[in-house]
Amino acid sequence: MRAGQRCPALIASGVGTLRAVPSHDDAVAPSAMRIPRPPDAAPGRPAPWHELAPERRLVSVASLGRALEGAGRSLGVDPPEPLDELTGVPADVTERLVDAAVLVAAFEESGAARVVLTRRAGTLRRHRGEVSFPGGRIEPGETPLAAAMREAHEEVGLDPDAVRPVAWLRPIVTFASGAVIRPYVAMLEQRPALVAQPSEVERAFDVALDELLAEGSYREEVWRRRSPRAPGADGTFPISFFEADGETIWGATARILTELCCLAVGVAPR
Repeated sequence: MRAGQRCPALIASGVGTLRAVPSHDDAVAPSAMRIPRPPDAAPGRPAPWHELAPERRLVSVASLGRALEGAGRSLGVDPPEPLDELTGVPADVTERLVDAAVLVAAFEESGAARVVLTRRAGTLRRHRGEVSFPGGRIEPGETPLAAAMREAHEEVGLDPDAVRPVAWLRPIVTFASGAVIRPYVAMLEQRPALVAQPSEVERAFDVALDELLAEGSYREEVWRRRSPRAPGADGTFPISFFEADGETIWGATARILTELCCLAVGVAPR
């Protein structure tokens, strides 16, 4: 589903402040990702796995599969609807939400589980330059899993015959995109030969879960802005970020990765 000089990242500097940090400058990218960070953004909580020793953060495809099965995420169990995110949201907003699905395709290399990601093309109307999973709108008569696999084939050339779906992750609502996103995890026997569809994908790449779980990769920010999402009592809500492979990963993709990382290492998702 879903850069030129990249938007600078922010990290905690002292108590209650954020400072800009120059991020990777990819010379082949024609456009910049824009993060709509509000002026009063503040540092959030540490990573959910921050107390784990480094050896507890090593994830193989086999251990990931066992963890997902142990967490009750097997395909034999239907994923829940994201009712918690829709409570109190006006009907005229929920009725406009589009059903979408994404594929979290994992394979193993040097003992580490890696997942396939894309950077959206800079020519797209929305979310240009953002990192995402392969995926998109669910067509009429199509199951969410079938849509995720079809989109992965169209966007990065992932052969459906090489994909073994194994689990689901929690569906999420992204009001900025106007979508309910349904993520599915699939295993690949080996590193895939990815071919980016240039009209949609600027870059196809992969990152190891070990890298995402490493110290300093994850951060959380607390934002306050108008949103139909049911917010905290003070109008704030958390936004997750990862820095990996020269990319800033945030928004819905970071939310999905955060849950995947939590389940992989046995930490309760937030």
